[in-house]
Amino acid sequence: MTKRPAEESEGQGAPLKAGDRPIQTGNATDAGPFEDEFDDEFESDDEILEAGVDGRPDEEREAEEKRDAMDMDQKTFIPGRDKLAAGESLSPDTSAYELLHNFTTTWPCLSFDIVPDQLGTNRKAYPATLYAVAGTQAESKKVNQNELMVMKLSGLSRMDRKRIDGESDNDDDDDDDNDEENADPILETKSIPLPSTTNRIRARQYPQQNASRLPITQTATMLENSNVLIHDVTPQLTSFDSPGTIITPQQSNPIATLKMHRTEGYAIDWSPHVPQGKLLTGDNDGKMFITTCTDGGKWTPDTRPFLGHQSSVEDIQWSPSERNVFASASSDGTVKVWDVRSKTHKPAISVQVSETDVNVISWSRQTTHLLATGADDGRWAVWDLRQWKGSSDKVSTSQPTPVASFSFHKEQITSIEWHPTDDSIMAVAAGDNTLTLWDLSVELDDEESKDTAGIQDVPPQLLFLHYMEMIKECHWHPQIPGCVVGTGGSGFGILKTISV
Repeated sequence: MTKRPAEESEGQGAPLKAGDRPIQTGNATDAGPFEDEFDDEFESDDEILEAGVDGRPDEEREAEEKRDAMDMDQKTFIPGRDKLAAGESLSPDTSAYELLHNFTTTWPCLSFDIVPDQLGTNRKAYPATLYAVAGTQAESKKVNQNELMVMKLSGLSRMDRKRIDGESDNDDDDDDDNDEENADPILETKSIPLPSTTNRIRARQYPQQNASRLPITQTATMLENSNVLIHDVTPQLTSFDSPGTIITPQQSNPIATLKMHRTEGYAIDWSPHVPQGKLLTGDNDGKMFITTCTDGGKWTPDTRPFLGHQSSVEDIQWSPSERNVFASASSDGTVKVWDVRSKTHKPAISVQVSETDVNVISWSRQTTHLLATGADDGRWAVWDLRQWKGSSDKVSTSQPTPVASFSFHKEQITSIEWHPTDDSIMAVAAGDNTLTLWDLSVELDDEESKDTAGIQDVPPQLLFLHYMEMIKECHWHPQIPGCVVGTGGSGFGILKTISV
């Protein structure tokens, strides 16, 4: 291939040699004016500053961002009183929570109980772990899909405070330290078939003879078909932390099926004073039975019920301090106190606490003369049992007054429970889709109670309000301070607020 000789450029004499540079022979002004690419856009430095980061004035950009942003109503919304408009939804203020998780199951579980574990008391480390049992409510056409669910929830991380507060974290060491705390939650379940829908379920534990082994955990489940099933769920609980454990079909069978009730019921409670097992149940006919486990492991119900209510027994609880005493709540509006040693099986005290159904009761374990009640009209109250007088099944003629009473909720109270270690804190669930926390140590003041934080008719004792659709039951976790678990038609919610 031949080489092409270098050609002379127009106005240039000869090709340049290596190292030579052209010498400008004309005047510099002949090159023409310098052209600024921004000259047409901004006339002055002041205009450049006014235009902001994207070439537009800050006011114009902010106005557009405001138009494009979601229209969020900042006023306080009170479920049960305020109504959502079409297209509106509620969003929790995550800065008010230390822990907040939700999960759903195949079928709704309208009753559950928390199972104590061996992970320690007064736990504050994260991620948290808890164990629970629950019974499902499958559709009537799929009743054979009902089950008793034994659950382990782990990896329950606390809220990311830095993300909530809008802070950035460039410290890699801190990020590594928080990886475990911010783990994803894990739900593990073991299923035990049930022949009917669960109305209510309660669990109990008692130690084994070999103290090195896990305690025995039993559940009592009141079914819609009126039967009461007792299960030993210790194998299921053990399997969560013992990989490879095989659960036989026999281990899922009930250890007892109680058939003394003729109608379904919701009232059920284990005695905290009888390690071998003593169960109290009540039904819609107003009948209550005690079932005791004998030394041979056989469960034997009393053939003679406790009678006195004029309507269904809605809830029942043993006294936390008196092994022979229990209280019952009824849709006849009364709460009755009973002594099981009475040969007549009649109540010792009967008090009319509401003009509507009394749905739930809770006996304080810290101050055992205090009993809380929740009624169908949305009112809940706290009573001093030392003021209750009466005899037989007659309602007390000297009507006592509650030491505290609140009508904040406008729908039925579905669950109520004292804090396990603080007798001034209450958790209340209601049909207005709310779970509320209350601090009874705040003194009642008529003026304050009319207006709290600029909101009318909100008592100062109301500590926290959590929105949860169709909530039916709530329980405090006895080993994680301030942790509350709720369940309902929308699933489970696990929360701990910055207030408790």
